[in-house]
Amino acid sequence: MTSTATTHKVNRRRVAAATIIGTTVEWYDFFIYANAVALVFNKQFFDPAGGSVGQLVAFASIGLSFLFRPLGAFLAGHYGDKIGRRAMLVITLLLMGAATALIGLLPTYAQIGVAAPILLLFLRVLQGISAGGEWGGAVLMAVEHADPKKRGLAGSFPQLGVPLGMLLASGVMALMTGVISPGAAFAEWGWRVPFLLSIVLILVGYWVRRSVDESPVFQEIAEAKAQTKAPIVVLLKKYWYLVLLGALVFAGNNAPGYMTTGGFITKYTTKDLHMDQTQVLVAVAVGSAFWFITTLLGGILSDKIGRVRTYQIGFVCSAIAVFLIFPIMNTGSIGMLYLALALFSVGLGFTYGPQAALYSEMFPASVRFSGVSISYALGAILGGAFAPLIAQAILDATHNTFGISVYLCIVVVLGFIAVSLIRDRQGIDLSIRNEEEQASGATVFEKVESK
Repeated sequence: MTSTATTHKVNRRRVAAATIIGTTVEWYDFFIYANAVALVFNKQFFDPAGGSVGQLVAFASIGLSFLFRPLGAFLAGHYGDKIGRRAMLVITLLLMGAATALIGLLPTYAQIGVAAPILLLFLRVLQGISAGGEWGGAVLMAVEHADPKKRGLAGSFPQLGVPLGMLLASGVMALMTGVISPGAAFAEWGWRVPFLLSIVLILVGYWVRRSVDESPVFQEIAEAKAQTKAPIVVLLKKYWYLVLLGALVFAGNNAPGYMTTGGFITKYTTKDLHMDQTQVLVAVAVGSAFWFITTLLGGILSDKIGRVRTYQIGFVCSAIAVFLIFPIMNTGSIGMLYLALALFSVGLGFTYGPQAALYSEMFPASVRFSGVSISYALGAILGGAFAPLIAQAILDATHNTFGISVYLCIVVVLGFIAVSLIRDRQGIDLSIRNEEEQASGATVFEKVESK
């Protein structure tokens, strides 16, 4: 018994390391693009559109990838519920890495004309497909391996890869703009280096992910030959309302989060407030470290007081923060930017740390990969896809940031309402043997089936 317990503990640690490292690599790739959009892509690829229009088009290219996340979620969800979680994690990692590295090799508009932005957008679509399929697999590997009493903590591990990816992306960009290729050199060649570094990171991520065992829940499903033939059809027929609620919950987190991760704050502070771009990138990296801490705390807290209550606290913090951050940033002080990003991270972390556990406990085992992946992908479209574009359009139309805060607050309130309609099922048995209980009572309106 002691030997078995030790083996389980070691395997959980390996899974935790694999999910953190893998998601960090994936989101480094994703966020490098957002940083490049804020700093250089409007000139390198969208210059003919001119000035502010070119910047809007560049931000729209961020949102384009989100439109293809559901495709990645559908594909990964379908095959993840049929052939396993681990296989899909490896495939999505390789796809993301290949697309990112190729962006680093792309000729610019000045070199090959309109083919340059077309190729860029195609590669961004591949990134979107990969991101849509990545999250569900990483989450289920972490949560389905976990001790039921510590699912919030275990589920926060793949979530930690997002702020870590942002920290790494911002840090590498700051190194390029401030030390290795400052000034004109960054626009000429320096921006390419962070994309090409993805090749090394992908090799590391691939090796780590191949080393972990398949999810025990999927092993049970495979052994019982209980794979659903068309999991997405079953999901959308029986559990469409859970997908909708899950999407609105994530939108409430994603819209504020993409002010930073989608590049809007980087663009706003460097180009509208004229702050030094290297200092801003360092501040964003530090803000990501705060986000890392609050995400971990959010996961731990959800094991103590429940997923829903932790979310509610986080959404209240976010609703307050969206009205504070812009007045603080508008002082033009780099120190105040640090303060704004730190305040912003509290609500983001508390609504991100519990997400993996909440989603995993919402859906039955046979359609769980499809459920968490599609809810996440749709939430990303509703919340994050065009949040930087919308914010920029509001700023251009009103010449102030109050309208942006109102827009963000509305999305946060919708997220608060949605999560309040979900029943907290902390600690529910996630195995295929308990599918009957998993299939009912996920919302406050449903009757809980007694065993």
